[in-house]
Amino acid sequence: MSVRRLAEDTVQPASFAFSKENAAWAKETIKKYPKGREQSAVIPLLMRAQDQDGWVTKAAIESIADMLGMAYIRALEVATFYTQFQLKPVGTRAHVQVCGTTPCMLRGAEDLIKVCKSKIAHDPFTLNESGTLSWEEVECQGACVNAPMVMIFKDTFEDLTPEQLEQIIDRFEAGKGAEVTPGPQIDRIYSAPEGGLTSLMLADPAPAKAATSAKKVSDAPAVSVPPSNAGRVKTAASETNASLKTPATAKAEAAANAKVEGDTVDKSKPAKAATVSGKPSLEDKNRPAGIEKPAAVDDLKLISGVGPKIEGTLNELGIYTYAQVASWKKAEREWVDGYLNFKGRIERDDWVKQAKALAKGGEAEYIKVFGKKPR
Repeated sequence: MSVRRLAEDTVQPASFAFSKENAAWAKETIKKYPKGREQSAVIPLLMRAQDQDGWVTKAAIESIADMLGMAYIRALEVATFYTQFQLKPVGTRAHVQVCGTTPCMLRGAEDLIKVCKSKIAHDPFTLNESGTLSWEEVECQGACVNAPMVMIFKDTFEDLTPEQLEQIIDRFEAGKGAEVTPGPQIDRIYSAPEGGLTSLMLADPAPAKAATSAKKVSDAPAVSVPPSNAGRVKTAASETNASLKTPATAKAEAAANAKVEGDTVDKSKPAKAATVSGKPSLEDKNRPAGIEKPAAVDDLKLISGVGPKIEGTLNELGIYTYAQVASWKKAEREWVDGYLNFKGRIERDDWVKQAKALAKGGEAEYIKVFGKKPR
């Protein structure tokens, strides 16, 4: 993929602001994401900015970053990575995206590109003289059966000939693009075979009805077909035992039964470290010591790998401060890792190092140690 850069400063507007309607929409969209995860709304907000102005400006990227409390570089990374975002001004009436992937290329995409070069501009991402049209070549648009095709803004136009594309471009140039019906430009329904259905048709012996067999498959009476056993290997392995839901279920049930029997036989014995499904016991000696909830608790979500749900679980265990996490020994980390079913995530994300930095100097110390803000 080619390098994607922002448009030159000479065409960049000085500022950006959502319209009143879009601002209300953006506010509601941000609310859909959990607290502390609002930055996940960056893609829909960038798309709404593009829908509003026609392209994504530098001012829009920075404005949205401010709305979400994220660094400009993070928003720039998103905008420049996804090709759905137009980083330069495009045609105000039509921006033609010609699919140039193999199926479309084999079916005439090169001729469609020639049309764009002759009717719009020789080079992609170049506006025509009136600024109403532009074009580019893109990767697969997902309509391979109907190749070749183009996308204009959010509509696709498929099964195109060069002559048809010329007519479509002329209609958009005249401001009558809404009159062009999107989808296949030949006599077919969506991605159905050209000339009508060729399979999944009801058998009809009457010749007179054969030509008008437009019945839908859903009109056919339901037929009960038993499942096939073909290709199923006969084996005594527990993984294929039909009486078990899964081998893991059987093991869990066996462990649960063993625990119940052990409790019935002698309740005076101390609880074992492992419980059902391998989750460590709350009575395990390696469980980190908890504390009473202090008046001021630390925001554990600033530790990478800890979300609202995990923070709640840690609080239930009596873990409220960075200092507690920073003091965990290996055995305690393994206990928490097993309790959360993280499979080594605590070590990979290095919770202890993160917690030590946050406990020592908060966000400033975290940035000093890791070179970035927490989360």
